[in-house]
This record gives sequence, C-alpha cells and structure tokens, in this order.
Amino acid sequence: MPRPIKWRTVEFVHENKYFAPCPKGVCTSRSEAEEIQIKVEELEAMRLKDIEGLNQEECAEKMQVSRQTFQNIIDEARKKMVTALIEDRPIYIGGGYYTRNPCKFECLECGKETEVPFEENVTRCSHCGSDKLICYKHCTKCQKYMHRDK
Repeated sequence: MPRPIKWRTVEFVHENKYFAPCPKGVCTSRSEAEEIQIKVEELEAMRLKDIEGLNQEECAEKMQVSRQTFQNIIDEARKKMVTALIEDRPIYIGGGYYTRNPCKFECLECGKETEVPFEENVTRCSHCGSDKLICYKHCTKCQKYMHRDK
C-alpha cells in the first residue's frame, strides 16, 4: 500500500489560472496546443526558491515537506515550465495536494495524530472512527465542530 501524500502548505495561490503563448505577437484566447498543468504547490515551490530566494531547507520547511519532496516538486515544476515555453504550449495552474493552513488533530480515544487540510471538514478519527478529536491549533473553524476536553 503506497504511503499517503502529505498536504503541502502554500502561501500564494495565483488568481489567473491560465497563461497562453502569443506567437509573433498574435494572441488568442485559447491555444489549440495541449496545455500543461502546473500544480499549485509546484508554482509555490518556484516562487519560494526563485523569487523569495530561500534555500532548499527553508522552502521545504515553509511547505511542510521534506527536502527531498521539495526537490521533487520543484524539479517537476521547472520541467513543465520549460516544456511549455519551448513548445509554445499554454499553462494551466490548478490542482495538486495543497492547503493554505493545515490542521493537526489528535484523537482522544486512540491518541493518534492526523493532519488534514483546513478546507476539509473532519468529524471522525481516520484511525478508530471516534468523534473525540482535538485540534492542536485550536482554530476557530475547528471549534465549531470538534469535541474538546481539557
């Protein structure tokens, strides 16, 4: 059984999701060429490394992944970007395994920890099915539906 993919933390999500080449200054709304998808976490990896100028360890820490995972993400992103530029292909930004603010929950029944994207509603432990979860961050969203014992 493969290991589950860990959610990547991103700070920046671009509003414009589609970029198309303008060969010889003639731009069309959509190109007929097959588009290349850049995942949100891939764009974030390039932003952190290439624009913010952070080293690999700092980037990995900000995205809450290992250095090797960060390197794999940025390698794939750069390969896609170069392919799009060389082959005059449009770029679509979207998808991936990312969250803007992950929540870490502890089950008060089995004691196991689960990390879940802030955007998902979690009401039961993924390990034992208990509804007695507590959010480590004690965020306001989680307080609405999480059981809390002091």
